Amino acid sequence: MSARLQGKVALVSGAGTGIGAAVAQLFAAEGARVMLCGRRREPIENMVKLIRQQGGTADWVQADVTDEQSIEHAVGQTLERFGQLNVMVNNAVNYTWGPLAQLSTEDWHKSLRGSLDVAFFGTRAAFRAMQGGGGSIINMGSVAGLLGSPGLSAYGAAKAGVLNFSRAVALEGAPQKIRVNVVIPGIVWSEGTREAMRSEQMIKATARAVPLGRIGEPEEVANAILFLASNESSYITGQSLVVDGGKTCELNVGATDYTSQTSSEFRGE
Repeated sequence: MSARLQGKVALVSGAGTGIGAAVAQLFAAEGARVMLCGRRREPIENMVKLIRQQGGTADWVQADVTDEQSIEHAVGQTLERFGQLNVMVNNAVNYTWGPLAQLSTEDWHKSLRGSLDVAFFGTRAAFRAMQGGGGSIINMGSVAGLLGSPGLSAYGAAKAGVLNFSRAVALEGAPQKIRVNVVIPGIVWSEGTREAMRSEQMIKATARAVPLGRIGEPEEVANAILFLASNESSYITGQSLVVDGGKTCELNVGATDYTSQTSSEFRGE
């Protein structure tokens, strides 16, 4: 590794599995001291052990990021353990889905709290900790916040809110050299993805719907987050980086197999 985060301290939420775990490992490998947080103790504790075995520096704190006092505590523990906070990755998410007619107000608020409130609580806590020293805050969006999807009205609304929230606070943070950006993953392998993909047929159908022809890996999203956390992106703030295999650049539903079409067919001949 090239030590792109040498001397930096990072706090990563939802760091026990999936994208969060990949981010924590990559950050540590690139020289950062990493505080992992999550609701479940065992996954984050195991990930810290793995990072230490790999020669990295990491610690953990149990936190429910949908609770503002809990995330404030996590930031406080990071400052107490490592003395500073340079990078905040608000990765954890909790949401519900269902058709609008059957969607309860409780489920609507659960999705808002599990995505938009998470970004607000984590960004605000990090913002306060970074004042005077600058830093990079990366919030997690979703392609559902860019395009509509049946059954995801609440989640999509919450993730769309994360985008504009991040733009606004990026402007507030700029004079203090606090950068705020968003990474927007498409379909990526995770615990939830594996639970949803109940057959090989479903996996293949999902992969075919992505222009690059496959489901993404957590490490591929982690690489984008690393870029925004590093000094390589020092002139980038208030922006969104989509990591979706090309899905959101497609007009039609489902990836088209252009390989079987001739140039004359493209010209409409």
